[in-house]
Amino acid sequence: MKQKKFILQENELPTQWYNIQADMPNKPLPPLNPATHEPVGVDDLAHIFPRECCVQELDTEHAWIDIPEEVQEKYRYYRSTPLVRAYALEEALDTPAHIYFKNESVNPLGSHKINSALPQCYYAKQEGTTNVTTETGAGQWGAALSYAAKVYGLEAAVYQVKVTMQQKPYRSSIMRTFGAAVTGSPSMSTRAGKNILTEDPTHPGSLGTAISEAVELATTTPNCKYTLGSVLNHVALHQSIIGLEAEKQMEMAGEYPDMVIACFGGGSNFGGIAFPFMRHNLKDGKTTEFIAAEPESCPKLTRGKFEYDFGDEAGYTPLLPMYTLGHNFKPANIHAGGLRYHGAGVIVSQLLKDNMMHGVDIPQLESFEAGTLFARTEGIIPAPESCHAIAATIREAIKCKETGEKKVILFNLSGHGLIDMPSYDLYINGDLRNYAISDKEIRDNLKEIEKYQK
Repeated sequence: MKQKKFILQENELPTQWYNIQADMPNKPLPPLNPATHEPVGVDDLAHIFPRECCVQELDTEHAWIDIPEEVQEKYRYYRSTPLVRAYALEEALDTPAHIYFKNESVNPLGSHKINSALPQCYYAKQEGTTNVTTETGAGQWGAALSYAAKVYGLEAAVYQVKVTMQQKPYRSSIMRTFGAAVTGSPSMSTRAGKNILTEDPTHPGSLGTAISEAVELATTTPNCKYTLGSVLNHVALHQSIIGLEAEKQMEMAGEYPDMVIACFGGGSNFGGIAFPFMRHNLKDGKTTEFIAAEPESCPKLTRGKFEYDFGDEAGYTPLLPMYTLGHNFKPANIHAGGLRYHGAGVIVSQLLKDNMMHGVDIPQLESFEAGTLFARTEGIIPAPESCHAIAATIREAIKCKETGEKKVILFNLSGHGLIDMPSYDLYINGDLRNYAISDKEIRDNLKEIEKYQK
């Protein structure tokens, strides 16, 4: 009998996170103070983030960082997540490729985001913080943060991108069920939100606007810290639990990936699955290919510029060295709300610059076509974000069919789409246009990218 899934026992779970910065031949450039253009240190960042997260953010020396025992205990509630061989998808594609996916959708929160929400709230609690705030796009991170805050007795305030709040109303319900206060962004509750709405009263919101509002709240509220679901180095560090488990599980399967694929918004789930395998390229001479699948309408990896830019729209964050479409870029209203971000994480940007990985852009209709095929073969309805990784995997599997190559492909199923059924309804009914906006807005969106490139 063919083995379908591979699961680690609790005593086999990783006890350390992997910090790829320590092994990178070209270290990421430092974040800069926007006023002085001097590198920021731990003390500068600790005004916004939990201090231990700031230490981890800037650590370029230690490849392995201990997972606190209390966080390990919480991880054991749902880890390990299964590594699954996608036999039915392989058969549907008639491909000689072996396709595996790491199923992060099975944890109680439905996505990989809880892997970083728990340690961030743990560190906040350890230093005496009482309140945390954050942004969220599609709502996976907001839900995870809301739950983790409740676990550690913290009050949570979440700014959710307004357009995805409308597209996915039950995400907000989940956050409120866990006790969080949820506000659509941009809002009139912060100076940043008021300024954005004054300039554009119909602004649909983006992760950049929501970050601005959350950072402003954190810096103006006593005993409050900001938490982030993607982009920054310490988030990718926490998510490395995904790839570290997958390494052991691929050994159980008797194979090693020729390709590792994940969807890409800011880099959390891509880094989580890719970085532990990438260390073998860096240190052991492996030649695994790493592919980040981003939306065609928000293509910072394939069409962005590498430069220092703000991580938010209002310019509250430090300047980050990254591939970016510009912090004022207004992403199209696609249904993969977690991928609507103007810039790539600092580590990913440096790795892309060094040709250690590459990006592909996926049109929205292709992503839903891939997600629907996956649902009909493997029985799991994937989140619209994860559909991008599935679409990229299908592209590679079809290439294998054409060449006869028997490659091993591993992708990260970062979350399920059971809260995203209105989007699937639009697709199934033929009402989901390529970007879910008008043709004029599509043209304007692409013109903005071209203008920024110049």
